Amino acid sequence: MPTIIMTKWPVKIDGSVKAKAMTFLQKLSADDTTAGLHLEPIAGAADSRVRTGRVDQFWRAVMFRLDGAGESHYVIHGVWPHDDAIAIAARVRLKVNPINGLPQIEQAEPAAHPAVPPPSRAKPLLGRLGRTRDDLVDRLGVPADIADLALAAPDEDAILDLAQQHDGWLGMLLVDLATPDSIDTIAERLQLAAPEPTGDEDADLLRSLKQPAAQAQFAFIDGQEELRRVIEKGDFGSWRVFLHPEQRRYAVRRYKGPFRLSGGAGTGKTVVLIHRARVLAREQQDARIVLTTFTTNLADALRDGLAQLDPTVPQASALNQPGVYVTGVDALAAAVIRAAGTGIADAVQAVLGDARSTPTGRTPNGRWREVIEASSSKLPTEIANETFLSAEYALVVLPNRVKNENEYRRIRRPSRGVALDRAKRDSVWALIAAYRAQCRIEGTLDFAEAAAVAAAHLAATGGQADHVLVDEGQDLSPTHWQMLRALVAEGEDDLFIAEDSHQRIYGNRTVLGRYGIKIVGRSQRLTLNYRTTAQNLRYAMAVLDGGDYVDLEEQAEATGYRSARSGPTPAVETVESLVSELDTIADRIRPWLDHGAAPETIAVLVHDKFQRERVVNALNERGVQARAVDRERPAEGRVLVMTMHRAKGMEFAKVVLADVGFQSAAEKARLDDLDDNERHDAELRARSLVYVAATRARDELVVVQRR
Repeated sequence: MPTIIMTKWPVKIDGSVKAKAMTFLQKLSADDTTAGLHLEPIAGAADSRVRTGRVDQFWRAVMFRLDGAGESHYVIHGVWPHDDAIAIAARVRLKVNPINGLPQIEQAEPAAHPAVPPPSRAKPLLGRLGRTRDDLVDRLGVPADIADLALAAPDEDAILDLAQQHDGWLGMLLVDLATPDSIDTIAERLQLAAPEPTGDEDADLLRSLKQPAAQAQFAFIDGQEELRRVIEKGDFGSWRVFLHPEQRRYAVRRYKGPFRLSGGAGTGKTVVLIHRARVLAREQQDARIVLTTFTTNLADALRDGLAQLDPTVPQASALNQPGVYVTGVDALAAAVIRAAGTGIADAVQAVLGDARSTPTGRTPNGRWREVIEASSSKLPTEIANETFLSAEYALVVLPNRVKNENEYRRIRRPSRGVALDRAKRDSVWALIAAYRAQCRIEGTLDFAEAAAVAAAHLAATGGQADHVLVDEGQDLSPTHWQMLRALVAEGEDDLFIAEDSHQRIYGNRTVLGRYGIKIVGRSQRLTLNYRTTAQNLRYAMAVLDGGDYVDLEEQAEATGYRSARSGPTPAVETVESLVSELDTIADRIRPWLDHGAAPETIAVLVHDKFQRERVVNALNERGVQARAVDRERPAEGRVLVMTMHRAKGMEFAKVVLADVGFQSAAEKARLDDLDDNERHDAELRARSLVYVAATRARDELVVVQRR
């Protein structure tokens, strides 16, 4: 059976043509001698390997046939109308780049490029970075005409515009050239190497097509189902097949212990996790793989992404089963407790100091506030508040299994900011004891308690997974990490953690090493953003300027992210009132809809549910059909309005951020009650929330600020 090698097609086709192209390629992959395919060479073509095939009477596919390893391979270049396909086939050529060993599709008579602009007084960007023509052409293999355009580009935006015109390894090279990275670093990142010809051109081409950087543009399709998915998903599904060499390396590599992958929003950490889950499941069919993240919505997105990548990967329906078990981290803790039954009592005793055999209820929000209001504590407000007490409980008491006042007096409190003398510790413990007593009466656990109990149970009874993959690790609590550490035995490929401390919008700062997760040098960072344009990324990163963000290894979080895409500069509008804000949002959205944007590709992101409902009502009143999104999955046909927290893990073509920089009187009062350390951390999370929201935009971003 022939092997199909897909490329990112240079021309998009509509749904009806996709269906016909799918039928053609299915027949081709089953038997290339099938009648009706009409595979024909082109007389006088620049490349003797080129063929055209009949998709229907009007459309034809252009491809290259390679023979090697005893079978035929077809590199599918694209589908065009009949006459265009014949003309393209006559002049297109597939070859191995002699400098970097990568496959290259080129025109025998190169397509016309924009003329190289005349030099300006300002030195072009690549010249300022010390790049030369020899670097581009002779060391990296950039075609000479494109190298000249790149060397004349005045700034990063011009380089990105050029990169967007050239898919695959060439586009990636151009993006990297606009950074301060050395030529050697760029070559190493893409794993470029000068080829040694074997004398068999087809074999050389097949070898080049399997290089890591080539797989960002060319994909060997494994079976008819994968072929169908690639055709149907088109550009939106390209991440499922085409990975950057760095992403592929982390998805397939083996590690001797826990591994941490960091990277900014849109750099593809989640993509790597999903591909890694697939790799592990394929290689170890009996493996118990847990793929988890902070929220239920994000877990749903992971589950959907894995199914879209490869529906044949078995998704387990319960913990401790073969396959990939995808779940939110709190749901994971609940699953451990539920499966333990009455056997959970010992773990409850170890963590809380009391015996509860069936703690199945969830402690309601606001319980700390109720305890404070019911007490006669003389503690100052910077201690006697929900934020401080819940953090003290989650960061100090629970991970150390503090069960009584005497233990609390002795325990260390690293990085907690507020010093507590003995009297204050006793008063704090009185509030904690009251909190626990109320929860014991009702038979409930809060999320941090549930994770601590699950961790204790797993530590006593043994792990229930062979591999654990964690997304959004920056938001997990200490007891979450204790549970995940106990879930899988220490060893090869035990824990794979993706995180971005710039996106920490829920929990407190956490250090992995304190909870038995020792990275010891197994840490890497992704820096190339695939989702957000360079202009939107600059705005988002500027929001973080001046903040002291620290990663899960207690190191300063790095920046230096770059984008593979260019677009319009974000529009920032300042308004004087709520009515003006609502008018501005509607006025911005109408032209997008009038110019054909699908409503569900537009999102308005707000700070809270109250504002969400207000914006939905206002848009509908102004003739813009909108719907609120809470826990349900977004539907089509209307503009989507949701909180910035809910938008985590999602992306949209166009985004409006509302109420940026605005603080209500209640929020100001809450912050005033916090100690300096807690207030500083709350302010960092507030910045991170805007950063997360801004990086949901693929193309256009509008920011509405209210005085």
